[in-house]
Amino acid sequence: MAISPPPTYVRRPERWDQPMDASMTDADVAWLRSRQPFASLDSAAFPRSTPLDGVLRNDCRLIRCEPGEIIVREGDYGSSAFIVLAGSVSVFVSQLSPESLGRTEVKTKSWAQSLQAWWATSRHAEVRTAEQVAISSGPKIGQVDDRPAIFMQDFSAMIRQSETVSLGPSELFGEVAAMYRTPRPATVVAEVEATLVEVRWQGLRLLRKDKRFADQLEDHYRKNWLRIHLRELSLLRYVPDDSMDRVVKATALRSFGRIEWNNDFRRTQKLTSREQIENEPIVASEGQFPTDLIIVRSGFARASRSYGTGHQTTAYLGAGHVFGLAEAAHCAFRPENMPAMVLQQSLRAVGFVDTLHIPIEVVVEHVLPHVRRSELPTEVRHLAEARLGLNGDRRRIDRSAEHEASRYKANDIRVLMGNTSDHTGRLEFLVENRLFNGAQAMVIDLHRCTRCDECVKACASTHDGNPRFVRDGLQYGPLQFVQACMQCSDPVCMVGCPTGAIHRHTETGVIQIQESICVGCGVCSSSCPYQNIRMTPVNDLKGNPYRDSRSGLPILKATKCDMCQSQPTGPACVSSCPHDALVRIDLTRSEPLERWLEKR
Repeated sequence: MAISPPPTYVRRPERWDQPMDASMTDADVAWLRSRQPFASLDSAAFPRSTPLDGVLRNDCRLIRCEPGEIIVREGDYGSSAFIVLAGSVSVFVSQLSPESLGRTEVKTKSWAQSLQAWWATSRHAEVRTAEQVAISSGPKIGQVDDRPAIFMQDFSAMIRQSETVSLGPSELFGEVAAMYRTPRPATVVAEVEATLVEVRWQGLRLLRKDKRFADQLEDHYRKNWLRIHLRELSLLRYVPDDSMDRVVKATALRSFGRIEWNNDFRRTQKLTSREQIENEPIVASEGQFPTDLIIVRSGFARASRSYGTGHQTTAYLGAGHVFGLAEAAHCAFRPENMPAMVLQQSLRAVGFVDTLHIPIEVVVEHVLPHVRRSELPTEVRHLAEARLGLNGDRRRIDRSAEHEASRYKANDIRVLMGNTSDHTGRLEFLVENRLFNGAQAMVIDLHRCTRCDECVKACASTHDGNPRFVRDGLQYGPLQFVQACMQCSDPVCMVGCPTGAIHRHTETGVIQIQESICVGCGVCSSSCPYQNIRMTPVNDLKGNPYRDSRSGLPILKATKCDMCQSQPTGPACVSSCPHDALVRIDLTRSEPLERWLEKR
């Protein structure tokens, strides 16, 4: 009889093993408890496992800001909110120029300029002039206490020229971007010396255990943002204002999983497909009667159905997708003698997902009567036409490409990958490795690729002798998903950058790095779950590395694929491939990959 090996005992990781600020003291916590809104919080509302003092000690940090310091910047991503404790800050309502925020627009080179740059390429990698390494214009980088800070130049003049709103003690900002991992809607700058408490998303969620604080957050969101977010859906575009009032009032806000999914990503990758699905938090279960129409607000979710003793992935849903529309519409429009339809699939959080839940009775009364026929799933259109008399004249179908894209966003999930084992397996692969996060993923058809490395050479010649990707990566059949920045839909790399150097281009959506304010801290590189950002030493014209004058250490800059925005050809890797083996493709939807494969 075989003897089992003895178990290895280790301490289970605890919720607060990694506090937001390890230097927080009992005195800091006591001082926070004396300030609003914390002074009004009910300690008894918090369980013993996550007491109020524990939230303040582990999920918060105190920040002293100097006048003119940029606290958050429009367009940046963040996972924390801020509460003013002393002093005041200015929220810039009017949009500021990119230059004032330390960003410069990427200009596309002409063919002549591109050729001239190619001839002038240095034999040394990552060459910069001293002016390129140091900050020469725009905001200034300084040091406040023990952290780098970025300051707006001529702050007084900017205040006079711009529309601003002043926030004082106990007022909150940044909570919507933190809760929904969306870009910051405005730039906030310290008016005078100010003291703030920064609360990371997990702590914000725990603070909502106090009903008064939770009501304050929810009221703020409902008043300022919920209607806007609902109106973004084509499904709700034509709902009258009085009905939309009822929808807004009835909508519940929920979240599932961990917002810092990148910390768990490598661990979950080691699990089998079945184990991954079974470990994902359930949002809605197959076989149950629908109670809500579920809208994905942020993050990603997996739709699956029972298959044998396990589950089969049928689709993945991102921001703007709707779950349960077919079942809700069937329940609303079916004849009395027809049984109601149960949920045909389950919905699970992949890492983290934020959802909006509209009760089905509100959907039936205030949403479905105003929905265009083209927005309804095919299988229930005939029921709607029989009940409401919908026809082409009253609900004309717009066949434009723009509408087709929004229709996919709004309509209920479908098995877009087909039912063959190859399609299903590929879909499982994309979800398990979270590749559906990529809006511009690099995919190579290995049946066509001859390993000539022309793509790598072209990338290197375009980027200071240092290629921005490695021709390696995960493989599914003949498809290789290369280690190059995918321009993620949920860019966790942008969360935590102390100066906002890594940001998304407002027009193209490309995630780019402003080198002039990159301090080389490496936060973005360590946060990227796909290892697609690299910290690289930069050199002078002679190939000598730049070194910090104080520490003597090499100066590093974050480098990543920038989609060759300045090149007239677009991505050099794609244009240089002699065998048409490489493509940059949107994996946030399954259709583009399927269409590309059909053409192979």
